[in-house]
Amino acid sequence: MLKFGRICRSFAQYSKVGNSALRPKSDIPKLKSLNGNSSGNNKALESSFQGQSANNSGSNTIKLGLALALGVVIGSLSSAYSISEKPPPFLFPKSSTTPLKGIIAPQYANEKTIEQCRSKLEQVLGKENVVSTEESIKSHNDTYWNSHHPESTQFPKYVVYGTSTEQVSQIMKICHEYSVPIVPFTGGTSLEGHFISTRSGISLDLSRMDKVLELHKEDLDVVVQPGVGWETLADYLDDYGLLFGPDPGPSACIGGMVGTSCSGTNASRYGTMKENVLNLTVVLADGTIIKTKQRPTKSSAGYNLTGLFIGSEGTLGVVTEATLRLHVKPPFQTVAVVAFPGIKNAASTVADIVGRGLQVDAMELVDDNMMRYINASGETTQKYNEVPTLFFKLGGPTKNAVDDLKTTVKDIADHHGAVKMHYASEEDEKLELWNARKVALWSTINYGRESISPDIQVWTTDVAVPISRLPDVLLETKKDIDSSGLPSSMVGHAGDGNFHVFLLYKKDQHDKAARLVDRMVQRAIAMGGTCTGEHGVGYGKRAFLLEEDGHDTVDLMRKIKFAIDPKRILNPDKIFSIDPNDNPLVHS
Repeated sequence: MLKFGRICRSFAQYSKVGNSALRPKSDIPKLKSLNGNSSGNNKALESSFQGQSANNSGSNTIKLGLALALGVVIGSLSSAYSISEKPPPFLFPKSSTTPLKGIIAPQYANEKTIEQCRSKLEQVLGKENVVSTEESIKSHNDTYWNSHHPESTQFPKYVVYGTSTEQVSQIMKICHEYSVPIVPFTGGTSLEGHFISTRSGISLDLSRMDKVLELHKEDLDVVVQPGVGWETLADYLDDYGLLFGPDPGPSACIGGMVGTSCSGTNASRYGTMKENVLNLTVVLADGTIIKTKQRPTKSSAGYNLTGLFIGSEGTLGVVTEATLRLHVKPPFQTVAVVAFPGIKNAASTVADIVGRGLQVDAMELVDDNMMRYINASGETTQKYNEVPTLFFKLGGPTKNAVDDLKTTVKDIADHHGAVKMHYASEEDEKLELWNARKVALWSTINYGRESISPDIQVWTTDVAVPISRLPDVLLETKKDIDSSGLPSSMVGHAGDGNFHVFLLYKKDQHDKAARLVDRMVQRAIAMGGTCTGEHGVGYGKRAFLLEEDGHDTVDLMRKIKFAIDPKRILNPDKIFSIDPNDNPLVHS
């Protein structure tokens, strides 16, 4: 590249016309680099206009315009070259972390540029895949059950549908070129405001990428696209006697499950997404396509990039393929429902089972309110005791193994005061008993709408603690909620210390609900736990992440984000703040 000074000198010689000056020195604009300092090279351009007469001919005026235009171009090239040689300090500070106070606010596309971006996307994708109807905008930005809802300005300008890795790469290249924020979207079931378009921009819908690409039965893995729902995958794998461990709420898709590192009812046996994803194909902010690793179940080669993207909530890249670890379904399995006089009795049973090293396929805790809502829902043919209850899946290689496990679990439950234990004898009964647990959220919402107000609101949140602290945190949280007067229900993936609370409230009770959530989260953190076991941080729990991990740890996360996405266009404002004008300390 030509040095800037040489360009300026050549340009100055071209610009001179006899002894006439183009403009007086005082009127010549100074070209500045991005850091605001005039360069010595710019002074070379300025000096070429000194000491000249102010009489200009018409042709000189035209040349003046050309000169200034060319000067702007040269200045821009110089600034770009300067950035490549010396990046702004806030992007790559010399420290190992990136504190919020050391950065500048992100600069995103304006309205005009966003429309230019749209035109280019339409050329690549076709107008039918770039949509801006009111219905599509709303459905890609919020849901009724979201704990945090968008403000009036926080909506995407349009929704873009991607159908392949290559196409997503094209979309990202265009958005990167125009600095347009982009929020990935699959099932839309997340709960902490994950897909709110805080900076407007576009929503990238991957739901049409819904194919199972490869099944390697002998290797116990499967390759899928992000729009595949876990329930659809479960039906597909059932024909092969296989299962995928994580099973979160209905309608969740693999892309979002990777983003939040969710788990579900099977987590105590099969683990979370972090243990069940072998590799990922990811499109980065500038359109670069990477594959995090190959398909072996273990590897010590290089950084664990797969783990980096799991739980990153779409802030580091867009997942377009995932290779998932599979498990063989147990040949024999039954479902057991055990009722207890109090929630601490149920939680102590869980801690005892885990402490003895018993391997159960699933262990779910449901409080007395939830059992009442389930009975009222009509979703099951039988009625249950409206007391704290544990739901178990007990499986094994033989019927005798399952019977032995049933006996051991019963003995432990009896020791902790169980009042009733029921086993499913038929397949249909197994499905119904487990379905009673899976419809927990919907049962709570239906109860609130029918018994309290058609306009009832729901706040869904989760925390997790070490298993030894589960009885204490459940008891204290339940007492706190009961004393507030707000209707609620509580369910837990008890085997790994994770539980959820569904708060019902009227709109004028929002602040009361928020304070309850604050206390619940802070209680869990104080017990050595986390602000979220599987829902993710999103937009709603950023302040709690700071309390849990501390500023230095979050600053390191920001350092990684800025290295991979320096324009900050991927799902802005989620997990932690990326703007010094933002206030990450605001809770709910």
